Amino acid sequence: MFCVTGANRHDSVVFDELVDALPAVAGRRGRPRRWPGKLHADKGYDYARCRAHLKCRGIKDRIARKGIERNDRLGRHRWVVERTHAWLAAFGKLRTRFERRIDIHVALLSLACCVICLRSLPPFCSPL
Repeated sequence: MFCVTGANRHDSVVFDELVDALPAVAGRRGRPRRWPGKLHADKGYDYARCRAHLKCRGIKDRIARKGIERNDRLGRHRWVVERTHAWLAAFGKLRTRFERRIDIHVALLSLACCVICLRSLPPFCSPL
């Protein structure tokens, strides 16, 4: 799941939309949970409205607080995000956006995500 916004927009502005767009969480048998149990985020999301939005959904927030905590405690969770950004940056056309139309950029981003998912399959399952 991804969201494309302007480069000059702060990430916390689209936080509510991204949380609401999360797919249902698979787990035990029966009806899947609608929301994850907790959400890890860095200091860029340390705003009362972000925390309130999570609280309304019943999601426990793990957001580092500005001026109080360091981002170090998010280490292994943060690494997953940085690794995914690096994989997407490996696709040259996605590193710097030159397309004027957003639908073309979203299509390229979707293709890159599909290729990344295919590469993560075990060798005997991969069609490539």
